[in-house]
Amino acid sequence: MRQFISELRNFFRKGDMVLLGLCVVLTLFGCLVIASTTNVYNDSRYVVIQVGAMILGIGLYAFISSVDLELLSEHRYAFVILNLVLLAMLIPFGVVRGGNRSWISFPFLPIDIQPAEIIKMTYILIMASVMASHQNRPSAIVSVLHIVFHFFLIVIPNMVLSSDLGVTLIFAAIFVGMAFAGGINILWFLLGSGLLALVFPVFWNVVMSTEQQNRILALIDPTIDPQGLDELWQFTLSKRSLTGGGFFGQGLFQGTRTQTEGALFAQHTDFIFAAIGEELGFMGCALVLVLLLLIIARCIQIGFSSQDYMRRLVCFGAASALLFQVMVNVGMCLGVMPVIGLTLPFVSYGGSSLVSLYAMLGLVSGVHARPAPTSHERYIRPPLI
Repeated sequence: MRQFISELRNFFRKGDMVLLGLCVVLTLFGCLVIASTTNVYNDSRYVVIQVGAMILGIGLYAFISSVDLELLSEHRYAFVILNLVLLAMLIPFGVVRGGNRSWISFPFLPIDIQPAEIIKMTYILIMASVMASHQNRPSAIVSVLHIVFHFFLIVIPNMVLSSDLGVTLIFAAIFVGMAFAGGINILWFLLGSGLLALVFPVFWNVVMSTEQQNRILALIDPTIDPQGLDELWQFTLSKRSLTGGGFFGQGLFQGTRTQTEGALFAQHTDFIFAAIGEELGFMGCALVLVLLLLIIARCIQIGFSSQDYMRRLVCFGAASALLFQVMVNVGMCLGVMPVIGLTLPFVSYGGSSLVSLYAMLGLVSGVHARPAPTSHERYIRPPLI
């Protein structure tokens, strides 16, 4: 405890202020856009909640950045239990949004909580800890089966209880990114791709609904929705907003569709990038993408600068989650990716999402503060379970 208090006091000296600064700038920009996109609702609570989430997130960033990563790794079983408990809470307290039961609603809280957002951070920790326990033979059958077990331990309950395909794909992106960075042999990736090809027909015909199938097929087969009024309706609205902004945009609080209720679907969450395109134009979109890529690049840079296997994996896991989410969200707005309900990190409205993002990058800041283990004498590697 004494060491933690000392680390917390030294946060501004040892923590990654560059990464924190990038996150805060992007969040404040997002709050400005949220204020504009929710202006049509005449309700300021969206901005208030987002600012409150940012303040809480910064506190968690500092707190987690000051915690020894080795200490967190030693308690990975507690995180596994926490993840399963959070998912199990969807049974009695889950609410349906957009066809997915992925939110927990408590009457005593002003916002709903999305368990998967919290689990993203703890899953990165678990993966890094498990892979570190096999770092001498990362491609051995036992090693690969161990990390695959923990992957399905999260993915299967999440799909069964929430049916949220978007979040499941984020877990898959984290898994692939960390496995690649951890030195897993390329043959395992080829084997995994082959198995996916075998089970895909079953997943397509049994798990996915006709509506979900058409959303994907419509991207490559224009005859499914030739008028763009059904499966492609959201894409149609999004592309109209993006192309309507030109180079510099129509101006904040002045977007033709953004300031018309119902003219742009989910303009403060999933399709906020399209709203930015309309009101701030190409320059606004470019600014957002540059800031996001700088955050991802900073995570990768910190990972490369650490010689510790587990710490490096934590950074690459965070970078993988962010990169995948940015690619899918922007792709959704451009009409080249199916709509799977993924928001734009640090920009889209969402309290639990924003807090969890700051917490996740707090782990990266902790690696920046302590790039090598500081507890060799007391650290005992967890058993291979």
